[in-house]
Amino acid sequence: MLNQNQTPLIDALKACTTRPHAPFYTPGHKRGVGISPLLTDLLGKDVFRADLTELAELDNLFKPENAILAAQELAAEAFGAEKTWFLVNGSTCGIEAAILATCRMGEKIILPRNVHSSVISGLILSGAIPIFIQPEYDDDLDIAHSITPEAVKAALVKHPDAKAVLTVYPTYYGVCGDLQAIAKRSVGIAQLTHQYNIPLLVDEAHGAHFHFHPELPTSALAAGADLTVQSIHKTLGAMTQASMLHIQGNRIDIDRVNKALQLVQSTSPSFILLASLDAARQQMAINGEKLMFQTLEFAEIARSQINQIPGLSTPLAKREKSPGFINLDKTRLTVNVSKLGLTGFAAEEILNQMGVTPEFSSLQNLIFIISLGNTKEDINALVQGVKSLTQIPQLTSQYNICKYRNDDKIVHTCCLSPREAFFANSKILPWEKTEGRICAEIVCPYPPGIPLLMPGELITKASLDDIQQIAELGGLITGCADETLKTLKVVDV
Repeated sequence: MLNQNQTPLIDALKACTTRPHAPFYTPGHKRGVGISPLLTDLLGKDVFRADLTELAELDNLFKPENAILAAQELAAEAFGAEKTWFLVNGSTCGIEAAILATCRMGEKIILPRNVHSSVISGLILSGAIPIFIQPEYDDDLDIAHSITPEAVKAALVKHPDAKAVLTVYPTYYGVCGDLQAIAKRSVGIAQLTHQYNIPLLVDEAHGAHFHFHPELPTSALAAGADLTVQSIHKTLGAMTQASMLHIQGNRIDIDRVNKALQLVQSTSPSFILLASLDAARQQMAINGEKLMFQTLEFAEIARSQINQIPGLSTPLAKREKSPGFINLDKTRLTVNVSKLGLTGFAAEEILNQMGVTPEFSSLQNLIFIISLGNTKEDINALVQGVKSLTQIPQLTSQYNICKYRNDDKIVHTCCLSPREAFFANSKILPWEKTEGRICAEIVCPYPPGIPLLMPGELITKASLDDIQQIAELGGLITGCADETLKTLKVVDV
């Protein structure tokens, strides 16, 4: 057992910031002396003293031997991994590295269609061939959940040469699929992935807190995942971009992970971000269960009070379990506003004016992340904010009424691999003339960052209509070159 009270990276950084010396190394602001006063007025001066490069006493991220190595070993123990890497380019680089480490050009990977855009980047970089599984779909709420063990089994039977299975756990809505069955810890279908002796990769960006309280869903590693990537900044106390990649078992080649991370991570990592990972780990290792108990308590107060407001509901909390919905992260609050005649986009705009900011909105829902950083005052503001949606009709009349409903799941057909389409010759066509063509770019509402079209997919009328409806109702569409959605880039064939 390691001493989880230790903070080796913070200690090393503190020593460097207080050591008197003349700096002749990067960064150019030289410990804050050259920073613009505009920035020091905003942030103060002290933070810039810690913005240091890879000095000898601070270690090297790509070949850690001292402070970073010690911090990563502490993190591995705290999160239940055999080995952990710190990430400064967000979970995006971890997902990309996971695919690069397990799949070569032309090799297959089985994964859900509702993956984050970082997965598509990993497919483009690696040249892997996606075998998409449609996740379980909630028609009433227009929400995709998780892939099912049965779907994974069918894909493995059809594609026994696949090199990995990747899943999202939890989804952006906090939904957790049957990971233990998809992994190895149960009988029958539960041994699916490992029966084929291939690794299970998990995008656990929104589940870094799971390990620290028994009332939260089982963590991906505890459920049997071989590799998981967690955004420590999303639900715990690290700074934005600060994430971790964990592995266990012998199905993942550590050397390939190291090499892949060197491809996708900065060679000038921020030691402020790295130190925030060290601090967040120490905080959770020592006080994690207490902090998560309070977070769960706040979430339950919010959920209970919102469910008493006419016209509002938190439907996922009441949903019956299914193969694609085994558990729900109770700290993730989905509030359905469709009975108010509002879209989630319009409701978010109203709430922003009242000083309450959700994580994101969809056509029918508002999604709130409740974490260890929220206070009782925050919860009161949240409840009063959503209550106001029902009490101020003159406000709601200014916004789009929620008349749009997508009853049909869009069928996505891959004509080329994402890499082939990305590097193929392309041309720009008017939006209305792209139906039936092969997409050459990512078209993605953000958040949550799940592409509606990706390179290599057949462009259908349903996809085009869905994208335009989301944009017209207030959703933000990213990834495509033409943000006005008047044109779209297609493969020139």
